[in-house]
Amino acid sequence: MTEEHPNAALVRRLFAAFGRDPKVIAAALSRDVVWRVPGNTAMSGEYRGPLDVVAFLRRTGTETEGTYRSSLHTVLADDDWAVAIYRAMGTRNGIDLDVDQALVMRISDGRITEVTAVPLDSSFDAFWA
Repeated sequence: MTEEHPNAALVRRLFAAFGRDPKVIAAALSRDVVWRVPGNTAMSGEYRGPLDVVAFLRRTGTETEGTYRSSLHTVLADDDWAVAIYRAMGTRNGIDLDVDQALVMRISDGRITEVTAVPLDSSFDAFWA
């Protein structure tokens, strides 16, 4: 049996902590992390540093009155990169979200240094508009 790559394990810990443990999330991020959400929505932008990223992730819960959830499907990782495919679900302003998304992550020295969110469905924009 093949052991999981350490960067894949890092991503799994990150997802397990979403909505549960901001300290675990912050510990997975480099001090100069940049988290990018493309588009022109309420959540779009660049979030810099662990505190800013954790605050952004917390907003997904507050913006959806606690309904936002993610379910990790697949992690691909090597020494420098990881890609997480996951299902995002929630309700906001009477609109339901249930889409697949991806996070493309650059990793260095066991910490996530860059994240780009990649919505795989156009309903993402309408949900966060």
